[in-house]
Amino acid sequence: MLRVGRPGLIGMAARTAVVAGTATAVSGSVSRHQQQKAEDKAQQQAAQAAAAAPPPQATPAAPAAAAPGGEDMMTKLMQLAQLHSQGILTDEEFATAKAKLLA
Repeated sequence: MLRVGRPGLIGMAARTAVVAGTATAVSGSVSRHQQQKAEDKAQQQAAQAAAAAPPPQATPAAPAAAAPGGEDMMTKLMQLAQLHSQGILTDEEFATAKAKLLA
């Protein structure tokens, strides 16, 4: 005898199992894909941050026996040199400021 219409209890259970299994598989796949994407993005941001960070600069040591007036000038010269090495001051601006300070 052939039934036409709604599926029986076993057919309904089988269909539900297939749908649930498919949903679980798709959900797991999407979750893994999103996690991998987030890890890749974090690694890329870390690499960009490391590349954008300026290299550490060695600061020149001040002379130990500097005169009180010379110490202030030495500090200003070191600040100018640091601005120049960072690219904030051009060669021309650095030379002008240094000449002005030493005059």
